[in-house]
Amino acid sequence: MSSASLHQRPLHNPLTDPNPLSPPSSQTSQKSTSFLQSRTTLLLLLSLLVIVGVFYPYIQFPQNGFLSYTSKPSPFESKWRDYSLSKAAAFVAKNNSLIVCIVSEAYLPFLNNWLISIVRQKHHDKVLVIAEDYATLFKVNERWPGHAVIIPPVLESQAAHKFGSQGFFNFTSRRPRHLLQILELGYNVMYNDVDMVWLGDPFPYLEGKHDIYFMDDMAAVKPLNHSHGLPPPGKKGRPYICSCMIYARPTNGAKLIMKKWIEEMQIQPWSRAKKSNDQPAFNWALNKTVEQVDMYLLPQSGFPTGGLYFRNKTWVKETKGMHVIIHNNYIVGFEKKTKRFRDYGLWLVDDFSSESPLGRLD
Repeated sequence: MSSASLHQRPLHNPLTDPNPLSPPSSQTSQKSTSFLQSRTTLLLLLSLLVIVGVFYPYIQFPQNGFLSYTSKPSPFESKWRDYSLSKAAAFVAKNNSLIVCIVSEAYLPFLNNWLISIVRQKHHDKVLVIAEDYATLFKVNERWPGHAVIIPPVLESQAAHKFGSQGFFNFTSRRPRHLLQILELGYNVMYNDVDMVWLGDPFPYLEGKHDIYFMDDMAAVKPLNHSHGLPPPGKKGRPYICSCMIYARPTNGAKLIMKKWIEEMQIQPWSRAKKSNDQPAFNWALNKTVEQVDMYLLPQSGFPTGGLYFRNKTWVKETKGMHVIIHNNYIVGFEKKTKRFRDYGLWLVDDFSSESPLGRLD
């Protein structure tokens, strides 16, 4: 056999093909199927575009990047979404003063407990709840219209943040901005954490016309006649004032502290290695402005930290009748705080929820 015959392509004989028309018929069928599939795909895409166009106004794009569908806001929800801080402050303020707390949904039971104690001192009418999520905004205003406001940007609704977590930092870092906005509107403002309970009226203790008033966070016992100036710095180079209870007047000095507080938080952001919160930044702000601002340290006997009130029975007995606001700190965790309040007869929502303007929250 020659080399030419080895590489010669065999000739196709149509007479030997039992199905001479099969290939053309198969190709025609494939083309028809492909055309139908393309047409179906096109129709599906057009349908999807129509659906997106209809529902786009109700699709939210959270910061985490995931889509979430929400129904169209009701007239009730729209009203409170549009409720501004200036309107809320004007509605709630009494004698140009506000009592403010900042709350997410997980802390509503503590909000209710705190409110009951304030009702007993007849100061609840000037309470403004700054809601950090829509669930809190709607629930409070449904039961107590006008006493809750939300300040954009809105945080995602989530469970209680653990102390030291990034979520806790994000939550508390908004505090000085909120307070500065209120001061800029011209109001006196008292800020409280909601894990506090009022046993007395704090306003008589706001002596003089100082720019800002605060309480010590140290558990060491002070003399009853201790100084009301900013305590000296501790081992970390700053004092240990609690950012949980602040009263500020709309003065340049108080505004300077809020601005400095914001700056200090930007200098020391949260990281996994350095799990910061807003309180060290507040203390640095106080320390750096002490020569420019008129500050007043509230009496320890009236405004003790939790590390003193809940751990020093002797001191509590010696100062009985002097306690004004108790802070449930020096303990971490929602359940642990609740239990300690119960143990000391300070968890009021179990038996006295009817005294709260919010009623019983289930």
